[in-house]
Amino acid sequence: MLFGASLWLLVGMATALLVFANYYLAILWTRSVVATRRGGDCELKIGSTVCIEIKLSNRSRLPVLWVLVEDLLPRRALMFNPPALGVDGTRIQVMFLWGNQTKHLKYEMQLNRRGYFQIGPTVLETGDLMGLYRRYRVGTDPQYITVLPNIIPLAAYEIGSRRPIGEIKMRANVMDDPTRLRGIRRWQPGDPMRSVHWAATARTGTLHSKIYEPSSIAGATLILDLHTTSNPQQHEPVRSDLAITAAASIAHALHDLGEPCGLATNGRDAADRIRSEGWVGDYRVRGQASEATSMLEKSDRLRPIVKMASRDTANLREIVSTLARLERSDGLTLSELLIESESRLSSETTMLILLQQCAPESLAAILGLSRRGWAVAVMINTYDINDYSAIAGPLIAARIPTFYLSSAESIAEVCRQSILR
Repeated sequence: MLFGASLWLLVGMATALLVFANYYLAILWTRSVVATRRGGDCELKIGSTVCIEIKLSNRSRLPVLWVLVEDLLPRRALMFNPPALGVDGTRIQVMFLWGNQTKHLKYEMQLNRRGYFQIGPTVLETGDLMGLYRRYRVGTDPQYITVLPNIIPLAAYEIGSRRPIGEIKMRANVMDDPTRLRGIRRWQPGDPMRSVHWAATARTGTLHSKIYEPSSIAGATLILDLHTTSNPQQHEPVRSDLAITAAASIAHALHDLGEPCGLATNGRDAADRIRSEGWVGDYRVRGQASEATSMLEKSDRLRPIVKMASRDTANLREIVSTLARLERSDGLTLSELLIESESRLSSETTMLILLQQCAPESLAAILGLSRRGWAVAVMINTYDINDYSAIAGPLIAARIPTFYLSSAESIAEVCRQSILR
């Protein structure tokens, strides 16, 4: 003012006041908008529709001129055609909120494929009118949706273990079950005296022997190989989903038969990964918020997933839920999985191994299990019959039963063959 610069001083004061006002508005609008997610974690079947709703409230008396709301979804859930999560509606919206006003962001999702999906969190972006300040923060915690695999009824299940005398009638006459009387016939040389039917002998005056039905325990421990090297990316997600559907269908069939069923896999549990790695906090940059709050794509944990064989309904539900959450992993290979978990597997059940490719180390581990007295069967999950023949040849030579899993239509018939032991 002393040097005649009153106009410049006025401009400077107006600029400072404008910058302060915009800074105040950016902070006020960021703190005023509160997001609330309706609904929580759930388990649903393939083909179901879930409604996602985010409620946004302005808790101040001043209007919020703009706020950008985005509900994040994992990138892998939107890949392929059709995607695992088909979104109907918009999950990104710019809103204007009057003082104490509430609006809703709604959209629906069609669940097309099994998996464990993180829905959210909701990221809020707002700022001043001139674009001088931008504020970003996480508005809601995410929710997690487990999409269960399809259960296909099996036409029959005739894979028995090496433990005889069980609940399942077998075609192969390995050992007669004295609790299952099929009929009587005339006594023949070589029949043991304990099998003589004394009532029929006394009635006819001629020796008669009892005929028993062979039976066996038909339980299984499902060994599911989901290592990235033996499950190539070009076959995903079709082949891994097919293997998981087959495993869930076999587990369900065994439960209906009253037989024990267990699970061992080198895949990663997405829920366990979220618990161990998690996601955190409040971010000032929208890109960082989107990246840090999304589900991480890699995990190098080397702990296998093992569910002990049991006949309980709760065990079946746990196995199916675990199968739904499984993802490929670059941790343990199939051979390392068999070595690591052998002591925790049930010797009374068949080791039913589901795999796509069989490396020499894996083949040696499978043959070693068979030589040590384990009942082993292998289900080969491949589309090309030549690939199946190449893998099945050494196994058949070692008298290990193999089954060809080519498509979803073959699941119902794949377990009809009888194992000759």
